[in-house]
Amino acid sequence: MHYVYVVECSDGTYYTGYTTDVQRRVAEHDAGDGAKYTRGRTPVELRYTESFESKSAAMSREYEIKQLSRSEKAELF
Repeated sequence: MHYVYVVECSDGTYYTGYTTDVQRRVAEHDAGDGAKYTRGRTPVELRYTESFESKSAAMSREYEIKQLSRSEKAELF
């Protein structure tokens, strides 16, 4: 399975990403080994996930979510 996820950073901002293992990826973010954006904004809290059968579908949805405003992202969860 392929997943799109949204985490809330310690500064209240949201980060959207793609992974095949959500728990591992969130742990990487918390350890400072995740995306450059989340480093220094730890700890992060998982707010939302969606699962997909294909990587391309997940990546398309990740792009869609990244285009949403903050309030539209908050409506997801």
